[in-house]
Amino acid sequence: MNAPILCYVTDRKSLPLATGAGPDRIGALLEHIEQAARAGVDWIQLREKDLEGRTLFDLTAKAMAVSVAARSAERRTRILVNDRLDVAWAARQTDGGAGVHLGETSLPVGDVVRWRNQAGRADFLVGASCHSLEGAVQAAAAGADYIFFGPVFATPSKAAFGRPQGLQKLGQVCRAVSIPVLAIGGIAVENAAACLQAGAAGIAAIRLFQEAQDIAGLLRQIRG
Repeated sequence: MNAPILCYVTDRKSLPLATGAGPDRIGALLEHIEQAARAGVDWIQLREKDLEGRTLFDLTAKAMAVSVAARSAERRTRILVNDRLDVAWAARQTDGGAGVHLGETSLPVGDVVRWRNQAGRADFLVGASCHSLEGAVQAAAAGADYIFFGPVFATPSKAAFGRPQGLQKLGQVCRAVSIPVLAIGGIAVENAAACLQAGAAGIAAIRLFQEAQDIAGLLRQIRG
């Protein structure tokens, strides 16, 4: 069994005020990104939807630089940008490990994958958030490299997407597609193993990583 993919999804506004000065908290977020990369997080998705393009690009470039410095070339942390293909593609010039994560209202997965392939950059990941079995199958058929599926458990950040899907539906999705499925929504140390046992290739979370006092210890617990 392959080691699970562990993805920290950022939300700088929920970082404790004490972690950094300044109303934008970008400095505090970069510090946390460095800690996560140094601890061994595989992916970091920048989910800072309120930032305008230039600011988001600067943040992405800095996050890539921080992650490269924190990890070895063999085990670098990939930086994914939520929704903004333009920012993710521009930032990928600074590091080949970038990617874009598409929501259900973002650009069509198939269009982005074809464009990526025509550009000859297979290392640029294209992922998608899915909230149904049908959506997951469609994203996989369109060429997505991976899927986030959820919310698996109850969580405030995913309340808009309806009731929790549960482990049974997660397992159905994992069996229906051949690409990695990361469980998201209410993921905690106590239920991470159950998600992996259901067939998930990994987990993605905001609070799990952002509130951890010892990220490296957390990763050891999840990886077993």
